[in-house]
Amino acid sequence: MILVTGGLGMIGAQTARALVELGQEVVVTAYRRTEVPSFLAGKVVVESLDTNDRDAFLALGKRYEISDLVHLAGTVPGEDAVDYFRTDLTGLLNALDAARAWGVRRFAVASSIGVYIGRPEIPWHEELSLPSVAYPHLIIAFKKAVEPLVTHSLQGTDIQPVLLRIGGTWGPLMDPESPFNPIPACVSTLRRGETPRPIYAGDGGDNCYAPDAGRAIALLMTAETLQHDTYNISNGRRSMNSEVVDALQAAFPDAQLDVIPGRQNGPGDDPYLDITRLTAETGFTPTYDVPTAITDYLTWRTTNPR
Repeated sequence: MILVTGGLGMIGAQTARALVELGQEVVVTAYRRTEVPSFLAGKVVVESLDTNDRDAFLALGKRYEISDLVHLAGTVPGEDAVDYFRTDLTGLLNALDAARAWGVRRFAVASSIGVYIGRPEIPWHEELSLPSVAYPHLIIAFKKAVEPLVTHSLQGTDIQPVLLRIGGTWGPLMDPESPFNPIPACVSTLRRGETPRPIYAGDGGDNCYAPDAGRAIALLMTAETLQHDTYNISNGRRSMNSEVVDALQAAFPDAQLDVIPGRQNGPGDDPYLDITRLTAETGFTPTYDVPTAITDYLTWRTTNPR
């Protein structure tokens, strides 16, 4: 059985879904979010867990025979950076304690595309050295720290670390007003019959639909062997806002979109993730392009409460 912490969140739920489709038994944990999405109902075991409660975390191993662990649980930073770091670090260390106590095969943990910030090469690939820069968000800073914490903690064990450098992911269960991707907010605004914020047609970057990200993680967890510890998780292509505009216009033919030619910040290329390693070792290829992702997301928003 594979344990997915944060398994009712956007990426966690899609990872659990893909694992089930690959024939795996899955237990997911959730803390504040308890509503089970329709595509997981009756297919996974759901456990309420505060990952900061070490005893409760370890107790899961007494109820389930857990073979692998995917740690995706995390919090959103508030005004106190130390409080955020303490909370998510405690959850990570408890997950590592549990993995070592249970002797799991693989321990996967969420990192971020943001760890590459500062590298001029595009696309970003796993062989690049990570630069020392000031990161624009606390989550990125923490994710960069997670990588050596996990690899060092698992040295001397038989547990393989799997560092998931997750790209710009969006989809069902995402906060519609999230600052990390504009598409859900655009869809919400258009569904209300309103005009979204202006869109710069020439901007873009890494843009992966959550079901694809979840399937990529599931393939890594179920692969017979892995040759590396670090993998980019995305669709492997640069997405342009012009594609998003065309797809939104097709979905909302009567909408008036404020489209500005060119790029907001002048000439340049937006970075995206190279997934050659992921594809070579798992056979992963993305299922969704921009139009099919937006169509699927609109269907989700129309037929589900969140």
